[in-house]
Amino acid sequence: MSTQSGPTGLSERALGPDLARGFMLLFIALANSHYFIAGHEYFSGFPTAGSPVDHVVGLLISTLVDGRAFPMFGVLFGYGVAQIVRRQRESGNDWWPIRKLLWRRSLVLVVLGFLHAMLLYVGDILAAYGVLLFLGVWALRWKDRWLFVVATAVLVLTALPSGDTLAGSAEGPDPSMLPATFLGQFPDRLVVQPFIAGLGWIGFVTPFLIGLWAGRRRILERPAEHLTLLRTTALLGLTIAILGALPVSLVVGGVLSRPSDHAVTVLGPLHDAAGVFGGFGYAALIVLIAHRLSRSGGDRQGRVTVAVAAVGQRSLTCYLAQSVVWAVVFTPYLLDLSDTLATTTTALLAVATWLATVLLADRMRRAGYRGPFELLIRRITYQPRTISDTRSRNSGSRA
Repeated sequence: MSTQSGPTGLSERALGPDLARGFMLLFIALANSHYFIAGHEYFSGFPTAGSPVDHVVGLLISTLVDGRAFPMFGVLFGYGVAQIVRRQRESGNDWWPIRKLLWRRSLVLVVLGFLHAMLLYVGDILAAYGVLLFLGVWALRWKDRWLFVVATAVLVLTALPSGDTLAGSAEGPDPSMLPATFLGQFPDRLVVQPFIAGLGWIGFVTPFLIGLWAGRRRILERPAEHLTLLRTTALLGLTIAILGALPVSLVVGGVLSRPSDHAVTVLGPLHDAAGVFGGFGYAALIVLIAHRLSRSGGDRQGRVTVAVAAVGQRSLTCYLAQSVVWAVVFTPYLLDLSDTLATTTTALLAVATWLATVLLADRMRRAGYRGPFELLIRRITYQPRTISDTRSRNSGSRA
């Protein structure tokens, strides 16, 4: 008879993955917020008009953040799935019940992502990750070489020339992002959201599969055993990400003139593909930092480190909290600051929003509270199986 293994307790969690998730949300805030800025001409989601400071900030975000935050999210997502699988297998559960558990989790992400897109932020990625998880459960038993083969193949395909890339986007905010009325937002979003959820997961396949592989070996939880790999990944990953971003980011920064449309179809996908390596590099770098802090003892970690890790432990709640800010600040029927804020001030808003979630998460940590959406997804994911197991145990006792 199998036993139920629930989610990892907060006291049992490794610092590295949580710290990476915490900083990841800063990158996501910077990556998402600039797409709300109104202007007349755009390149790669940034208004081409602006002050010299705006151009510098845009260059830094395009180089270090855009297309680099979400791959790190994908790596950590795959890593988390591998953790769930390992705990379930160690508890004696078979593969089919584990798949059903993960499918419940994917359904929660799809439904929550749909509501998130309809009410707050149409650029939601939760539903796309739900679709990815629903399909990705079939990769749980793949051998390592197949994880790498498929991950490489998908990366190569997504790096091929294409006009469908955010990195080369010459358009401003989509009408569904800035609806004029509350009820008027639903028709546009009902069209856009299924497209994002149905196709958006493709770009996350590579980091998800690599995250599964890393999770099998507990690389982020046991960095002392994989220091050479982590250091190499951090150095090469970030180098590739920065060099691959420069053709686009230098245009954003006003250093280079806008390339031709044909050149954008080549440079845009390369910018995004290089960002996948940046996601690997950031995850490795932050885990190495966490390892150094952990070796120095709890006092060395400090309140800031613990607070950022608390964000990582409540990443879903903090991610949704960011969308509340974007909706209030930018939506035309609320504060309507899309025309007022520029690249620099929007970046400051993103940092301030992330800092607010750090304070919120740390307060929940001190209160011993996981976070409302973390509790929701765990309750739905694990509760049905717990009830089933309880009934089975009771039936066995009566027999």
